[in-house]
Amino acid sequence: MTAPQDRKPTQTLMIVEDEALVATLLRDELREAGYKVLDLTDRHAEALEVAKAEKPHLALVNIRLAGGDDGIQLSEHLKALDIPVLLISGQVSRASSAKTVAIGSMPKPYDAAEMVLAVTYLLARLRGDASLPRPDQLEVFDEEGFDLAPAA
Repeated sequence: MTAPQDRKPTQTLMIVEDEALVATLLRDELREAGYKVLDLTDRHAEALEVAKAEKPHLALVNIRLAGGDDGIQLSEHLKALDIPVLLISGQVSRASSAKTVAIGSMPKPYDAAEMVLAVTYLLARLRGDASLPRPDQLEVFDEEGFDLAPAA
């Protein structure tokens, strides 16, 4: 099945979150917005396996993961695979300290609809499209880092 030419291809997301209800609500909201969301995971090793196999366009990663796993450490590994990371966490100061491994942070609690806006904004910026307004709750770590799209 091919997408019509006027529609962009479905973009794939990965959610790594230890709170099952939060992850499920977020997954459902993002799917409703038209994104492909991979199976939910809450552990570092599992997330890396999925990321290597599926190469998502963006990973949404909580800092505190199941089994004592650390989302910032996971973000380092995802960045090495060229997978951009949006940290989703109530640990705002830790998220801000991870500017070298993530492209931004969305503090908890967040509204699922606001998260959809943040994901849409970040994916557009990664494609070189700066036309969308930045959602209020979203902290973008390196605005210049988005200018990586090759010149036409």
